[in-house]
Amino acid sequence: NSNSTHWIVRQRRNMAGREVVLIYGGRGALGAACVTFFAAKNYRVVSVDLVANEEADCNVVLSAVLSWQDQSRKVQDALDSFLSADKLRAVLCVAGGWAGGNIAADDVIANTDLMWKQSVWTSLVAAQVASKFLAPDGLFCTCGAAPALAGTPTMIGYGMAKAAVHQLVRSLAAPGSGLSPEATAIAILPSTLDTPNNRKFMPAADMSTWTPLDVVAQLFLTWATEPKDKKPASGSLVAITTEAGRTSTSIIGA
Repeated sequence: NSNSTHWIVRQRRNMAGREVVLIYGGRGALGAACVTFFAAKNYRVVSVDLVANEEADCNVVLSAVLSWQDQSRKVQDALDSFLSADKLRAVLCVAGGWAGGNIAADDVIANTDLMWKQSVWTSLVAAQVASKFLAPDGLFCTCGAAPALAGTPTMIGYGMAKAAVHQLVRSLAAPGSGLSPEATAIAILPSTLDTPNNRKFMPAADMSTWTPLDVVAQLFLTWATEPKDKKPASGSLVAITTEAGRTSTSIIGA
């Protein structure tokens, strides 16, 4: 499949001077919403995913058969060509997935492998990209999960993977991590997001407690552009909750 080994640049006029964000997982529900949101705010958008997002200025189309190292190399090669001397304002890793299963499940190894690839591989590649291409005061954000702050007996692989993401973010915030000391590295721990799939599979749920995707995208924009002393401290795990249609954030740890 030729689509598995290429990257695509959609040229637009007036490229110069427009800041750039990278959305890792740019064809998922939250990722696609972020691509649309940032493009509407006049950002150049790089989407990384297994399929292209036609709204992005640059698509890095990966293949699931590529090794972890090769996926990272491909993203970096594409950015070398696309960015030239520019830097990324934000690297937002919103790739991920969910699988259940306790330790006695026959598919616990397979499911854990999938969770690792969807959450840990993606977050680490995005973080390595941030170390090389993020503006010195830029934002790195990935997706953790509140259940992974404790035991997850019925979803072993998911909990392990998300706990690893939390560990990555805390490491990136510490001195000597390889990320710019002026950068901010955080993880969001969202409650239920208002996605088409969630509406399909949970039609009777109380959707007033679901967080709209545009609200999350606006949080990303705010954190990417406000001064460092106004945003969550680097290393923070930021819970996002919605009640009665109103969304709030709280810091779980820094």
